[in-house]
Amino acid sequence: MKIYNKYIAAIALSLVLASCKAPMATVIQDEVKNNIPENFSQNEQQDANTNSGTTPWRQFFTDPNLVSLIETSLKNNQELMITLQEIEIAKSGIVAKKGRLSPSVRAGLGAGVSKVGRYTSEGAGDASTEIEPGKEIPDPLGNFGGGLTANWEIDIWKKLRTEKDAAVAHYLSTVEGKNFVLSNLIEEVADNYYELLALDNQLDIIQQYIKLQTRALEIAKIQKQAAAATELAVKKFEAELAKSKATEYTIRQEITEKENQINALCGRYPQQIVRTKESFMSIIPQTVYTGIPSQLLANRPDIKQAELELKSAKLDVEAARREFYPSLEISATLGWEAFKPSYLVKLPESMASSLIGELAGPLINKSAIKANFQTADAKQIQALYEYDKTILNAYLDISNLMSKVKNIDQYYQLKSQETQALDQSITIANQLFMNSRA
Repeated sequence: MKIYNKYIAAIALSLVLASCKAPMATVIQDEVKNNIPENFSQNEQQDANTNSGTTPWRQFFTDPNLVSLIETSLKNNQELMITLQEIEIAKSGIVAKKGRLSPSVRAGLGAGVSKVGRYTSEGAGDASTEIEPGKEIPDPLGNFGGGLTANWEIDIWKKLRTEKDAAVAHYLSTVEGKNFVLSNLIEEVADNYYELLALDNQLDIIQQYIKLQTRALEIAKIQKQAAAATELAVKKFEAELAKSKATEYTIRQEITEKENQINALCGRYPQQIVRTKESFMSIIPQTVYTGIPSQLLANRPDIKQAELELKSAKLDVEAARREFYPSLEISATLGWEAFKPSYLVKLPESMASSLIGELAGPLINKSAIKANFQTADAKQIQALYEYDKTILNAYLDISNLMSKVKNIDQYYQLKSQETQALDQSITIANQLFMNSRA
């Protein structure tokens, strides 16, 4: 008998060890993060102590009309509201995972009746048994009761804690996602606002040009009547005037569309955008300091979001791997049970309780947990690629913007020289005209 028990114990131990065998996760290395350049440009060195990315937007934008639009968009923008709900969903996920670490307790009431065959072992036993002195077991037999039931999975492998940590990382990533949406929203509102001011100035210029062309057309008609100009010259001026008027309506349409874009970002129906056109020509762009590329990892919310999603994916893989290990569950019940409701008050005879511990693990047909692990492992690799892509795109984005700022500065200087030369030529032309030498 002892040898038989040893065989049983050996087989049970072998089964437990077999169920504990778990596959290994894919080891991933982050080449993009490890090889990030020291500077954005090979020809220029950046200062790590100066970074415009840390400047609050209220200090960066000083136009009160623009500040008001940004504040409105931060309150009403639908995309931002959707992102805030994603944060609430992720927060609920943490509560759900955390709840699995504690026992679950349920309360219940029950009532039933059963009748067994007389010529069965149970029926024969009931017929020959007295439930109380002089009282046979009723047939059919009622069953009434109520009580508490508790279940608790002991987290011996820290699987549940790992799942909770993964949920926390995902929650933090949604917070960074909200910050990224905020940054993009502020950027879009500011871009559209300044483009709207530029369109206003274009409209003023084209309207002034239309007045000049109208005056020129009138002069051409007078000259034609005096035989100093031909019909061809008149038609040419008419065509140019019609072209300029068509351009005016094109600009007006662009202004309407730009206003609607801003209103959409502010989460409201179309209305006029309050702005001061005169302020556009007095705008002095602030100097932009990029800092060094490694500061991207600390300042860019999209990179921090991708990094936290990668952390969450790694924890999901570890939690899925621990599904292969045996789980220890404890269940307990405490309550009252009797064949008649009146007997429930008889204590301690009507009290019933149980305490059960179970250690069990997957042994045969692990397809479901294998598929879950493989899915988590693939998502981990996918999250790494997404993280690397986000870093690379952020680096290239800043590199492109730095080049754009530099080239626009050169363009502005050359255009200033052109304007100065044209102003001088106008002065010279006026002098020649006044001296009758033109």
